[in-house]
Amino acid sequence: MRTFHPFLPLTAALLLGSLHATGCSDDSSAAADGPSGASDAGSRCQPSGGGPHWLLEGETVTFPVACATGLALAGDAFEVGPLPEGAAYDPTAREVTFSPGLDQAAVYDIEIRVAQTSEVGRVKVGVADAFADPSNVPVVDPARYPEEYGLPVLFLSPVPKDKEYAPATVIYRGHTYAAEAELRGESSLSYPKRSYTLKFPKDDKFNEPDEAGGFTDRRKVVLITTFDDNSYVRQRLAYDLWNRLDPEHIQVKTYSAVLYLDGEYAGLYTVADHIDGYLLEDHGYPQDGNLYKAVSHDANFALVGHSGEKKETLHDGFEKKEGAPEEGEPGAFSDLEDLVSFVAESDEATFAAEIGARIDLRDYEDWWIFVTFIMANDSAGKNSYHYRDPASDGVFRYAPWDFNASFGQSWETEREPASERVEYRDANLLFERLLEEPSIGDPLRARYGQVLRGAFAEAEIHAIVDGYVERIDASARRDEARWGAAYRGYEGWSGRDDFTTYEEEIAYLKAWISERWQHQDGLY
Repeated sequence: MRTFHPFLPLTAALLLGSLHATGCSDDSSAAADGPSGASDAGSRCQPSGGGPHWLLEGETVTFPVACATGLALAGDAFEVGPLPEGAAYDPTAREVTFSPGLDQAAVYDIEIRVAQTSEVGRVKVGVADAFADPSNVPVVDPARYPEEYGLPVLFLSPVPKDKEYAPATVIYRGHTYAAEAELRGESSLSYPKRSYTLKFPKDDKFNEPDEAGGFTDRRKVVLITTFDDNSYVRQRLAYDLWNRLDPEHIQVKTYSAVLYLDGEYAGLYTVADHIDGYLLEDHGYPQDGNLYKAVSHDANFALVGHSGEKKETLHDGFEKKEGAPEEGEPGAFSDLEDLVSFVAESDEATFAAEIGARIDLRDYEDWWIFVTFIMANDSAGKNSYHYRDPASDGVFRYAPWDFNASFGQSWETEREPASERVEYRDANLLFERLLEEPSIGDPLRARYGQVLRGAFAEAEIHAIVDGYVERIDASARRDEARWGAAYRGYEGWSGRDDFTTYEEEIAYLKAWISERWQHQDGLY
């Protein structure tokens, strides 16, 4: 009888097993002949142990050994092994039982051979590190631990201490990178579970071919903490919705992975693109173009700041991340300041006639649709990137960033009502100008309704969330066991007393999306 991981529900475990077929190979170059020389399908076995099977150190898994074709063979017709310590095959029951110890965290590929048909099958058994057990052997061997409950595992050491790059070793899917790493974020620096940026050599870029539709040849990668989101999916959902709006947008890819720091479990993270010249070059833009990041609510495209006081410079609220002249040099922000001045001071006719020559209108219109739908309160003004290639006299392009405040929660995790009309005019003068110009605003509002029935269709968003949960469920519960108490006790959450579990937060998120969709559909 199988003993399941306590953080993995029975239905999820069975679903994981049904999603992955066991590989089967043939020792011969053609169809295998049985003992009588027959080559018909009836003589084939396709030896299988099901799976993959996932369990925790100290637990027990039992799985049957059989022919996937239904061919009936005696138990001693199967040769199973070599088996790890703590595992045994019972030919009478035709079952393998494995009870790993607290030093056996690894992914095992167990062979099942049938001499009679010259076939070899394989079954994957993943043993997760029992980090919470007081007797656990804490250091995991990265070479033998590429996955955990079906998610890829990234090993980083040493743990970054500062917001400055320092040499680091990254091991991922058996490959060792001589990388650099730094702490990332502002408010998240105080979290017990923090975010990191990884930088890889140009001749050994980070590669993940299977996740996110291919996450390959990355020079920089961001590991986003999920400490402030116990649904574990808000960041991913935000970027995926942005990407769905238009394939011509600057796409920001994400996926979920497990992080180990100095060999010890650190939890479930969101792996994301780092928005920089490297990423823009991947999208066909010059790497040395001007890239600005809005870091405060003063980045509102107005003459006055968020508090209403006149700005010292028109680039208040922005940092320059790429391009020349560099920040601090004369003219570093000249094209951005010209855009802010135009948005703030141009008359209606001039704005309508020229704004399309200064910005990619679809980008900035979609920015408004995007943040108003998901109620990304911190990303309507700040937490955004703006890129322009001055060498080609190009227009500004928008790229999104940072969505812990979205889908019904603030950056301090407080609940935000779904049935609230937000247009972010006060947060962003550019939004107000676009909405007030009839030749732009009227078609934009009409297109909002089309988006709700297309890229932002309620059923499709729910399907995306369900897809995330299917992949991360066991890991999310495991992370909750590690960080849940710290999350509920964190002093930065403004005295919340309405905390949810991971399961409850997923239910809250989906209910919020449905209510938000209905509210926006009534408006547009």
